[in-house]
Amino acid sequence: MNKQERTYTIIKDRIHVGSIAPLQRLNIDAIARELGVSPIPVREALRRLEAEGWVRFTPNVGAVVSPVDATTWEQAMVALAILEGAASGEAAPHLRKSDLTRLRKIAATMEEAVAAADPRRFSRLNRTLHAVIVARCPNTYLTEMLAQTNARLDRLRSTMFVYLPNRSQEALGEHLRLIELLECGGKDEVEAYARWHKLRTVEAYRAIHATTGPATTGHATTGPATTGPATTGHDTTGHAPL
Repeated sequence: MNKQERTYTIIKDRIHVGSIAPLQRLNIDAIARELGVSPIPVREALRRLEAEGWVRFTPNVGAVVSPVDATTWEQAMVALAILEGAASGEAAPHLRKSDLTRLRKIAATMEEAVAAADPRRFSRLNRTLHAVIVARCPNTYLTEMLAQTNARLDRLRSTMFVYLPNRSQEALGEHLRLIELLECGGKDEVEAYARWHKLRTVEAYRAIHATTGPATTGHATTGPATTGPATTGHDTTGHAPL
């Protein structure tokens, strides 16, 4: 890994996990001194991060971490819910017994992460759990679209998760129900539940903002967490990293 690539990776990882906050200034000289490189690879890394949307350059300030665009995040999460729901439904008939065993192990480890109050670990495990499911989806075009949407959301996941302190606990039971459906449910039932599970985070985010700020517009899909989602209607402007 060359100096520019190493510098790029370190800065990106720090932004991703939230150790560098949105709108925080990125001082090129200070970063160069810390990483033991010249300002040139730092400047090149920041330009690359700017092109990817992680960083922006502000007049008279320089490079800063891009702010979170809640509207963009919300819209992308709805798209993710629809895509992941469809991919989960397509994957269901193709899951192996070993996949289901692995899903239950991941779910158990996620419970440990919740008990340890480790949201970052929970988030990583959550991503792994859903990846195990959609890996069996035979529709490669669908999985490519899903991967692209996940890539766009990577910058926002860690930052937004702090606003949803109770969501991980709720998601534990939903994951177990989803695994049960993958074992013995129908394709359509799996798709609907997986989509609803994602959109539950939309509702959690909106519930917080209903008490701390202006309510967002639109209506979220609702459904009982233990029996399944409502089967009519789709949220048109929601959020969801779980």
